[in-house]
Amino acid sequence: MNETTLRAEIVACARELDASGLNRGASGNISARCGEALLITPSAIPASQLEPEMLALMPLDGSGRWEGPLKPSSEWRLHIDLMRMRSDFDSVVHTHSPFATILSIARKPIPAIHYMMAAFGGPEIRCSDYVCYGTAGLSDAVLRTLGDMAGCLIGNHGMIVGGPNLTRAAWLAHELEALAHQYFHLLQIGGGHVLNADELAETARGFAGYGTQGHSD
Repeated sequence: MNETTLRAEIVACARELDASGLNRGASGNISARCGEALLITPSAIPASQLEPEMLALMPLDGSGRWEGPLKPSSEWRLHIDLMRMRSDFDSVVHTHSPFATILSIARKPIPAIHYMMAAFGGPEIRCSDYVCYGTAGLSDAVLRTLGDMAGCLIGNHGMIVGGPNLTRAAWLAHELEALAHQYFHLLQIGGGHVLNADELAETARGFAGYGTQGHSD
């Protein structure tokens, strides 16, 4: 995908996440690998005002340098570290979606209450400790918590997911918020049945490309 097309896709993704309530105003951020660099949404610009030329282009060397008219999101370090550590991540989506954020404040990881957990590669969506946004410490905490999963909660902050493209990453963000929504309400009625490893493994075998068409079932 060329850079022009990728920029347009990032803007479209940001606007869709805002319209669906996963982010509000200038909260959250999105990045996508672009050769030996990444494109990332700028700091403090609401999705409704975002234009493709506003995105920052940053080398993956971790230097913090960027090209563009606006400074990159304060979470640029986290996005770069994820891209460097996870070759399977070509796109990263970070949101402050309501139910994922509630559970991150409560520090409640999400167990395998639904078969869609299989899309994340493990039996539980874990939650990191709290570390101030935009710091190397936050990046370290998220990398430790994420492991080889496709997403996690960020303590007292929100959630983050990654995937091989923007379509997949955005889909995972929606699915994580759905799991958080389900688990929050399940806690209100005293809990429920959690799927076991064999049940998840059976589902996971069919999940290699699941969701890339935007379907939920």
